[in-house]
Amino acid sequence: MTTHKPVNCRYFYGDYFRGKEKEACRLLESTPGSRTDWKRKLCDTCPIPELLLTSSCRDLLLEGKVTKSFLRERVAVSFAVCVTHMLDLDDPAHCPQCEAEWKGNKGSF
Repeated sequence: MTTHKPVNCRYFYGDYFRGKEKEACRLLESTPGSRTDWKRKLCDTCPIPELLLTSSCRDLLLEGKVTKSFLRERVAVSFAVCVTHMLDLDDPAHCPQCEAEWKGNKGSF
């Protein structure tokens, strides 16, 4: 059994019960048209966990894909939607309406 750095991502699935070593990325599995060539090493450079923590949108729906560059493969966000406002986001880290609500409510707390 190989030991990897722990993955703190809500899309990562690992089943190790009774010697099983089934691991999967639920984000890539749920993306339509996505290839199933996921490897565990993609999690080490994946931007999704940090994006979920730093995004101004609380209810962010993402789709991802594996992109190949010259020397390596990476996970990239292919589609992002703010579920609260049903707004297609160009930058998944910022939802303008969620930020406006947050700034408006900041004084009332």
